[in-house]
Amino acid sequence: MWLDQADGFDEIFKGYLPYYLLVMFPILIIMSPVNPVAASHEFSVYRMQQYDLHTVPHGCRSASFNLEGRSLTSWSTSRHCVVARIQDITIEQFIDIRSKAGALLLVLPKNDTVLTDDEREHIYLLEAVMAQQEINLPVYFAEWTSDFEYIIKDLQHSFITDEKSGTALEAMFNTVSSNGYQIVVSTSAVQKLDSKPTTLHGKLVGRALSSQTIVIAAHYDASSVVPELSFGADSNASGVVALLELARVFSRLYGSPAVRGGPSILFVLVSTGHSLNYFTTKKWLEEHLDSADPSLLQDVSFVMCLDSISSGPLTMHVSKPPKPGTAAHSIKSRLSAPFVHKKINLADELLAWHHERFSIRRMTAFTLSSLQSHKETRKSSLLDSYRETSLDTLVENIRTTARALASHVYDVTNETSGEDSAMFDEALNVDEASVRSWYKYLSSQARAPHMLTASTGGVNAALERAMSRYMEVTSSIHVVDKREPEYTLYGPTKAVLYVYSVKPAVFDLILTLAIIAYLSLVYFAIQIFPRFYTEYAKIVTGKEKVY
Repeated sequence: MWLDQADGFDEIFKGYLPYYLLVMFPILIIMSPVNPVAASHEFSVYRMQQYDLHTVPHGCRSASFNLEGRSLTSWSTSRHCVVARIQDITIEQFIDIRSKAGALLLVLPKNDTVLTDDEREHIYLLEAVMAQQEINLPVYFAEWTSDFEYIIKDLQHSFITDEKSGTALEAMFNTVSSNGYQIVVSTSAVQKLDSKPTTLHGKLVGRALSSQTIVIAAHYDASSVVPELSFGADSNASGVVALLELARVFSRLYGSPAVRGGPSILFVLVSTGHSLNYFTTKKWLEEHLDSADPSLLQDVSFVMCLDSISSGPLTMHVSKPPKPGTAAHSIKSRLSAPFVHKKINLADELLAWHHERFSIRRMTAFTLSSLQSHKETRKSSLLDSYRETSLDTLVENIRTTARALASHVYDVTNETSGEDSAMFDEALNVDEASVRSWYKYLSSQARAPHMLTASTGGVNAALERAMSRYMEVTSSIHVVDKREPEYTLYGPTKAVLYVYSVKPAVFDLILTLAIIAYLSLVYFAIQIFPRFYTEYAKIVTGKEKVY
């Protein structure tokens, strides 16, 4: 041991101390006290939708990036990824970020049920603006976590711009002392998804084979700017649940020859709705109306489309006001619901309502919805999630629709006796447990067209099994034209995001200068230490000469 080799305590200082300082101090600098695990984070994030409609691009066109994270107030160039809560970013800020920033990461609310009406409306409008045109920079969404909340607050307080700093020295100190984050998303290249739009239909045959047919239709996809988070409770899980419950109710009535209704009832579920211009319905109609055997839709009394019926009382949307004495007018009078008349505008990129696809083929059609207008932004929102309060409204609207439809089929009037009316209501009793179960299930499944690309399994298979309990079901898979596709979907829809805690580049420069200064100081200390020790020993020992 070097302690044993030294003649005394003074020998330690004289021969060994500078060299141990030189070795130990840099080691202490290199051994960072920061936990390396805490310095990096890994999150699942969801990419904004990307698709082409009639060759017109929509949504986010990029996927991967490696940029420095900045807050809404501190970003400045395309080298920055802006990180913010979705309820904090304004539409003006988004437009600026879209044209100048390198990437955008939006964190969703911790609990969307506690959002104020103003905050909710703001998010609706922001989604609508984001969906209007293509965006070249990568845009991702993340669910709230405490780690994300810490990162956002840290970014908000770490970077202080020169304008907010009192002096140049203060600005430099703020830059050196601040924490930074490098945000990385490395995912597969953007690629086309294999879309397989599907139609499920089944028929309850009326008393006479040549009788008229009532069509009940609903789309079971959902729409928002984030395919992985498109759960669509109101739009349109509610419409699908209503169709399944109506199928259950009328299958019981039509199962008995004694009480079977006159008209046949055709139930139709399609996998693409408003966001893709009801493409599946268009293809299904072409296959059955333009084929050699159009018997399925030979004599349609009316088409009733169900869309977003759990957020309020029903409204009847029509392209042409129903005339008295027609079947559609009978349903309107029995529903006692207001109706909104809107003509079809073929010049628009998207049709307004589902029934317009049928009206174009000269069928009497209408849509029942809780929405007053097709332009309501909440129709295509990632905030459209399951709420227990909506369940009662959905059940009541299903009951109202079932009673109106049954009273039309069986020509039941308000003058029906009390006993017959009670029996009628019992036959139309809504199974609330089944409605709740299906509403919860569909509201928990991401059902954007990007997610409904498989022909088997998932939501498609579950709905086919459900309809098969009440009737024979036919599943049709439609083909998108490869040369001139009506639409094209793109992935990836999900990625892994890495956040690394880093210091700014100027911090590395200053640290390098500090190390150089330290090494220079150590070098000169080594050079003069023998003289310093000699003078120190003279003072301590009182001797003129120290050996």
